[in-house]
Amino acid sequence: MDKPSPHTASTITPSLLARVAKGEQQAFSQLYDHSSTRLFTLAVKVLGNREEAAALLQDIYGEIWRNQSRYDVGRGTPIAWLVTLTRGRAIDRLRARAAQGHQAATALNEAPAKAANQTPNPVETEADQALHLAVSEALAGLPPGQQQALDLAYYEGLSLTEIAVRLNQPLDTVKSHIMLGMAQLRDELQEWWNQDQLP
Repeated sequence: MDKPSPHTASTITPSLLARVAKGEQQAFSQLYDHSSTRLFTLAVKVLGNREEAAALLQDIYGEIWRNQSRYDVGRGTPIAWLVTLTRGRAIDRLRARAAQGHQAATALNEAPAKAANQTPNPVETEADQALHLAVSEALAGLPPGQQQALDLAYYEGLSLTEIAVRLNQPLDTVKSHIMLGMAQLRDELQEWWNQDQLP
C-alpha cells in the first residue's frame, strides 16, 4: 500500500462526501484512507485509550456510511467537519464514562501528558508526526495560564464558565487566556498550514 501523502486531507472534498452519501463504496474507502489516521490520532489524544478510539471511529464511519451524520458546507471544510465530529463524540464518551462513575478525571488529566510524551505512532504519516510536533512545540511556548485553559477546553471539552470554576479565575481572565492562546497558536502554526496547503 502506498504511503499517504502529506496533503491527503485536502483530497477530502465536498463532492467526495456527496458520493459517500450516495452509497459509493469506492468514495467511502477513499474517505477512510485519507482521514482515518488523523481522526484516530485525535481520538486517542482525547480518550487516552487506543481500543476506545478505534471503537469510536468505527461508530463515526458507520454513521457517515448510513447517512446519520451529514456534511454541511456551512460547517467548514470536510476535514474540519470530521475533526469536529470526532472530537465532539470523544468528549461525549468521556462525559458518559464520568457519569457511570469511572475515574474519568484522572484519565483526562493524564491524557494530554501521555499524548505529548508518546513515541510516534507507526500508523501516523510523516505529515501527522510533523503536525503533532509543531502543535506540541507551539503549546509548550504558551504561558502556563493559556496552556491550562486550552487543555481544559480542548481535552476535557469544558465551557468557558466551567473552566473559570475549575481554575477559580474570573470568566474574563479565562476568555483572555483562550483568545490569546489561540491567536498565538495560529501565528505559530501559520507557516505549517501554508506549507500543508501547497499543491
